[in-house]
Amino acid sequence: MKIVTFGEIMLRLSKHGAMRLTQGNSFDANYGGSEANVAVSLAMLGDDVEYVTRVPDNAIGEAALMHLREYGVDVRHSVKGGKRLGTYYFEPSAAMRSSRVVYDRDDSAFNTLSFGDIDWAPILKEVGLFHCSGITCATSQAALDTTMDAVRRAFESGVELTCDINYRANLWKYPGANARKALDELMQYSSFIFGDQNEWYVASGLDPIPFTALDESYQFDLDAYRRYFDQLHKMFPRAERMLMAHRNQLSFQHHVNAGVLWANGEIYTSRIYDIRPIVDQMGVGDAWVAAFIHARHRWPDDDRHCLEFSTAAASLKNTVSGDQNLVSEQEILAAMHGGNGRIDR
Repeated sequence: MKIVTFGEIMLRLSKHGAMRLTQGNSFDANYGGSEANVAVSLAMLGDDVEYVTRVPDNAIGEAALMHLREYGVDVRHSVKGGKRLGTYYFEPSAAMRSSRVVYDRDDSAFNTLSFGDIDWAPILKEVGLFHCSGITCATSQAALDTTMDAVRRAFESGVELTCDINYRANLWKYPGANARKALDELMQYSSFIFGDQNEWYVASGLDPIPFTALDESYQFDLDAYRRYFDQLHKMFPRAERMLMAHRNQLSFQHHVNAGVLWANGEIYTSRIYDIRPIVDQMGVGDAWVAAFIHARHRWPDDDRHCLEFSTAAASLKNTVSGDQNLVSEQEILAAMHGGNGRIDR
């Protein structure tokens, strides 16, 4: 099955070790962006995946596409134009200090995308699944219109649609931007929806269920989750599966991860993963999404296994530097069966 993802790839500039953005004279350069991260993870898991974006027609834009090609991601339908590649600066967490991100994506090649720049007809031919996220819809009106054009075309062609709510409040700033309305439309078409507690709240207005796990002994309130997701399914009736990601930060270097899945009326909860130290928490949600998409087509009749696989993959991402989850299916399965739920570097 061919999978297509659509979004903005950015240059990531990271400080060494525990340095602050105001320290030192150099940065480590890499690439990131939610849908690009999903594409790389899927390629690492052996899936046939294409990533569609717009990059500048210069050496930096070509370098970003080369990065994706290195991992086996098809980028043949990505287009070129605009002035620059979007950038973000990353300061890692240390002890009691949290990580910090500064975005510089105004007037980027993707941000200045025009409706019609992407010809979806050849891209959606013979595609089995199309994935996008709210972060793409937030960048500009044209990006939202282009996303929804693809989604409607894919839906009419019988392509499965999945989405990550991926809400970033500071991105919804173009004239007329309405996150709740746009996210609702996107989610109406999706068979699988992913989000954390806050993102589900933004999309639905329903108060989240607190996740207060300190270790693996935590007990989920299954009845509360069943009532919660039953309400969500009334709002998003095409969704066959909805996943809620949980992360409790006991410290900036010690997290507890778990997931809850609603699948056609059934509730599943994952193991709880105790992760320390955190190497890099960027892209954890993207790792979750990619692993679940992969698992659903690898083990289509075992929703519990799919949830455990995706939660293990997301937990492993915390041990990998950079935005992308460079782990194999075998490594994820090993973490699933690791016994005590701990992932140590």
